[in-house]
Amino acid sequence: MSARATAPPVPSNHLLASLPHVDRHRLIAKCDEVALVESDVLCERGDRIDHVYFPIESFISLITPIDHQAGFEVGMVGAEGMHAISLALGVDIAPQRALVQGAGTALRMKTVAFRRELARSASLRRLLDRYVYVLMSQMAQAGACTRFHLLEERVARWLLMTHDRAPGDTFHLTQEFLGYMLGMRRVGITKAAGALQDKRLIRYTRGAITILDRAGLEAVACACYRIDRDAYTSVLGC
Repeated sequence: MSARATAPPVPSNHLLASLPHVDRHRLIAKCDEVALVESDVLCERGDRIDHVYFPIESFISLITPIDHQAGFEVGMVGAEGMHAISLALGVDIAPQRALVQGAGTALRMKTVAFRRELARSASLRRLLDRYVYVLMSQMAQAGACTRFHLLEERVARWLLMTHDRAPGDTFHLTQEFLGYMLGMRRVGITKAAGALQDKRLIRYTRGAITILDRAGLEAVACACYRIDRDAYTSVLGC
C-alpha cells in the first residue's frame, strides 16, 4: 500500500465535506492519502482497529463471517462515509471483516489521532452519530433483503450500490466475488446476472460488469435499494 505525506486540501469524501471548515481541515491535516488495493483485507472481525479510512475513489465491503463459509456482506462504505465507525461508540474492536471491493484512494488516519479529534469536535461527534444510524439501517435492510427478496432483485440492488460508489459505469467483478458478497452459490449468480444481461441492463465479460441501463436496473431492484438511498439523503443529505 502506497501513501503520500499530505492529504488533498479539499476531500471528495462527503462525510468530511459535511464538517465545518475549521474541523474539516484540522482532521484532514492528520490524514495520509493512500491507495487501497482491490481484495485487500483492512481488518478481520475481532482485530484491534489501528486506522480510520475515509474512501475517496475506493469502496469497502463490510463482511460478517458465517461458520466456516466465506461470509456475507452486511454493508458497504464508499465516498459517502468512513470505515471503523465503531470508534465513535468507544469500541476499538472491528465488528466485521473490511474487504476492499473497489480499488482507489482513501484518506487514512491513525486511531489515536481520530479519537483526539472526536473528543475535540462536537460537530464531528454529531455527524458520526447520524452516520451510525445510517449504517445500522443499511445492515438491517441487508438482512431483510436476504430473507425475503428474489436473487435477481438482490443482484440488481447490489450492482446499483456498487455503481453509486464506483468511478465509472464499468467495474471489475467476478461471479465468485458476487456470490461471496450475497452469500449465494455461483450457479444462482450466473442465472441472475444472465437474466439482467438478456434484458440489456448490464454487460458482463471476463470479470467486468458495465451498467448499460441504470433506470432499467433500478426498476428490477427490490425496494431495499431505494430505502437505503432515502436513509442517506434524509439523514446525511448525501
